[in-house]
Amino acid sequence: MAAVAVAVVCHLSADEPTGGPSLPGGTVGYLAGEWDVVREIADHRSGQAGKFRGRASFRAAPGHPGRSVLDFAEEGELRFGGHRGPASRSLRYYGLADGGADVRFADGRAFFRLDLRLGSCRAVHPCRADRYAVTVTLLSSDCFTEIWRVTGPDKDYDMTTVYTRAGCAK
Repeated sequence: MAAVAVAVVCHLSADEPTGGPSLPGGTVGYLAGEWDVVREIADHRSGQAGKFRGRASFRAAPGHPGRSVLDFAEEGELRFGGHRGPASRSLRYYGLADGGADVRFADGRAFFRLDLRLGSCRAVHPCRADRYAVTVTLLSSDCFTEIWRVTGPDKDYDMTTVYTRAGCAK
């Protein structure tokens, strides 16, 4: 399998001071814990809309002593068009020395690089003829968004996800 080049652009949110938000544990330190998830999906080809509601956890991955590695697991219910049922996904986040994170699929394949130290990060993941572009933005110490724009020969959809730390007032 050929190596995949991933484009990353990180920028400061307009309301953050010049050094970005304080993330003592870097990106993985911020993400660690349990999150409530609400996702809106708009498929521009089919004209269908959907919603996902569930819970995500970022937990220390076993077998990585001394490293900041998190297993991401998301479970909930997806309603899309006439479909209603359980949905899940999993990823692994490897903390990097510079405070960013290398995000990989559960099978180890590269997905994208995430660095939230400046408040927001954009990345692109090419997958065959498809293009997955994401912007992740910190809204507070307990809330962030992930906005995906996916295009390709058979794909044209947007997904907006709001993650709110479990137990926080909504």
